[in-house]
Amino acid sequence: MDAPVTPVAIDNDHQNPSKLLPSQKNTSKGGWNAAIFVIFVEMAERFAFYGLAGNLITYLTNNLGQPVAAAAKNVNTWVGVSAIFPLLGAFVADSYLGRFKTILASSSIYFLGMVLLSLSVSVIPTHSRKPVFFTALYILAIGEGGHKPCVQTFAADQFDETNPEEKAAKSSFFNWWYLGIVTGASVAIVVVIYLQDNVSWAAGFGVLAGSLAVALALFLIGMKKYRKQRPTGSPFTRVAQVFVAAARKWRLTESHGSRGICCEDDRVRGQTMGPKLVRSNQFRFLDKAMMIDNDDAMRKSRNPWKLCSLNQVEEVKLLLRLIPIWVSCLMFCAVITQLHTFFTKQGSTMSRSLGPNFQVPPAALQSLVGLTILIAVPVYDCVFVPIARKLTKNPTGITMLQRIGIGLFVSILNMVVAGIVETARVNTARKHGLIDTPKAVIPMSIWWLLPQYVLTGIGDVFTIIGLQELFYDQMPEEMRSIGAAAYISIVGIGSFVNTGIISVVQMISSKHGKEWLGDNLNRSNLNYFYWVLAGLSAINLCVYMWISSAFEYKKVEGYDEISEGKELEMEGYSDVRV
Repeated sequence: MDAPVTPVAIDNDHQNPSKLLPSQKNTSKGGWNAAIFVIFVEMAERFAFYGLAGNLITYLTNNLGQPVAAAAKNVNTWVGVSAIFPLLGAFVADSYLGRFKTILASSSIYFLGMVLLSLSVSVIPTHSRKPVFFTALYILAIGEGGHKPCVQTFAADQFDETNPEEKAAKSSFFNWWYLGIVTGASVAIVVVIYLQDNVSWAAGFGVLAGSLAVALALFLIGMKKYRKQRPTGSPFTRVAQVFVAAARKWRLTESHGSRGICCEDDRVRGQTMGPKLVRSNQFRFLDKAMMIDNDDAMRKSRNPWKLCSLNQVEEVKLLLRLIPIWVSCLMFCAVITQLHTFFTKQGSTMSRSLGPNFQVPPAALQSLVGLTILIAVPVYDCVFVPIARKLTKNPTGITMLQRIGIGLFVSILNMVVAGIVETARVNTARKHGLIDTPKAVIPMSIWWLLPQYVLTGIGDVFTIIGLQELFYDQMPEEMRSIGAAAYISIVGIGSFVNTGIISVVQMISSKHGKEWLGDNLNRSNLNYFYWVLAGLSAINLCVYMWISSAFEYKKVEGYDEISEGKELEMEGYSDVRV
């Protein structure tokens, strides 16, 4: 069926600002004046998420009586589901509701879920608390699904790439965005977890619900300042069209039967038009979709299921290039999930005294990750990048893939160090005759865990921020919410990978004596588990380096830059490799 061309009214308030004529732009909207509201909303949401996730394993084991391994799996499953739902939320935002409406709806759902969670630990009868608690958890996961993929992209959309000042601001946006949400998470870990451990769980969750109410109010206050985009319909339709058209012309080649290639995109006025992409040499089988045969040449209008534009084909190639990177980062996220589970259980067995009358909550050490990031991001921006720029002649110092790779290497060191510290902890317990008293406090300071928390933060600065930037920068413009969801889903699938590794380790170790991850950590072999993760991460890094060596960055016609001003094709530096 031929694609009809119907006029669509342009709504300046919903257009991508970089696609408007100067006379169409509303300079009172967007920029930092709008983005700052969205950043505060995300800080509050991260405050709520980490205030819950950071100490969730403690509630499951101490209040609901779950075994350590089962509680760790439940935490990983919830984190995983919360990170997979954004794929659905991004599809709804890009196809139907738009980012603004999706954020508004999902924030409301998130708030209601947190209110129910607060009630489940306070006024709900004891015998009904467990099912209500888990129901509330997964309502929160639904709220996460709409919020997480849209809020960062919506904030980035506030910067006009054709305005030099706004483009310069956007170039460092991802670093400072991550810095902001880490601040929210760190405050939650210090304040909320203290309330949960020393006042009550109801007080802790009540504070989280209050923060979400404030966030929702802030988002509405900034409503008139936002630049909004209309949904453009399902982006997956355009992807499917390329595969169908390529399959229908599988016998056609440029030298036999082709009458040229289709370079014009037929999206109508009012829809977001992406930049014109340069033809690449990867995935050449998809090029058949843009080859014009005799039947195409005779048609007055183009059949989108038989002939696609060069730009449309290249957009699909962008997606295919990101899939191997996505897969090769799953192990990194499997490693960082230890932060909310076994790191916290380790700390609960160690000496936590800080002065004569204060005990450090074991989950509060997660704030060290945030503190590390707060220090490392400015150091990265102001020290590391200038030095690297002089060595590589690259304006960003290192490429996005190199940045991710460094973080993968740091995660290996993290697990090696964590295994060494755990060995020392168990030896200390054995030395003092505490090996069979799991609730006894081992005379070893909790600050011995400091290196593994710091390494987690350093790894995040490189890999997590690198992934955020890569999955925004290299996605087709109309699929950037889905790009954000794809990056977030790495965390979710990584949590499931970690759950799978735990299950396999438990199954194998139980057949050869005792389970490595028992309720008594002093009798367990948590150090062996950490070293297994280190070995798997080392193998994964090798695979990542092989994949990234063949990666081609997005190239746009009329620019010497590869994508958004990130990697310049400079003389002697046109081949970007890890």
